[in-house]
Amino acid sequence: MTNKIIFEDWKTLEYAEAWKKQEVIFNKQITRKQNEEPTENNLIFVEHPHVYTLGKHGDRTNMLISDEMLEKINATYYHIDRGGDVTYHGPGQIVGYPIFDLENLGVSYKGFIEKIENGIINYLKEAHGLDTFQLPKATGVWLESKRGHEKVCAIGTRASKYVTMHGFALNINTNLEYFDYINPCGFTDKGVTTLAKVKGAKQDFEKEKSILKGFLAEAFEADLV
Repeated sequence: MTNKIIFEDWKTLEYAEAWKKQEVIFNKQITRKQNEEPTENNLIFVEHPHVYTLGKHGDRTNMLISDEMLEKINATYYHIDRGGDVTYHGPGQIVGYPIFDLENLGVSYKGFIEKIENGIINYLKEAHGLDTFQLPKATGVWLESKRGHEKVCAIGTRASKYVTMHGFALNINTNLEYFDYINPCGFTDKGVTTLAKVKGAKQDFEKEKSILKGFLAEAFEADLV
């Protein structure tokens, strides 16, 4: 492996603060590219308190609750500049922010999304024996249940000058009740699940983070530093 990915775990952090920290790293890489200096690839893991985010071109009507109800369930809401529609982040969910220079890694934007999906699919297969898959026109990682297609990982990103921002949200021990207040990713005919629900037991969150980062590095043929 010749590529390098700098890994950081921000532990638990409010969404707004994490967004600002992302932008600092993102802007630094953009400046480096403009100055023809070497860039870095950063992978950040974080866990957010209850928050809903709506993508740049998402439909606000997919948020099914009022501002008053948001306050009641102790959640916040942000309309942000990534792709995709509305999603939820909260405790027990691994949120990953890959701030990568795709030219540095030699991958297209479409290839970048596919590599994230494949890394997570391989992690769920090798670490947990689960058969998950990609769906056409439905970004993310899915599995089949008696209830139909259920998403275990959502993905929503953006890129400028081939530098990426935002990322994925993998449900480990996530409270699924919070998805009842939205049409997740704009879908009304598909469900959401968690690793804990599929496995029938709460998972060791820190252990899962440690395993997952290795599969993501492997997907990009990179070493974690």
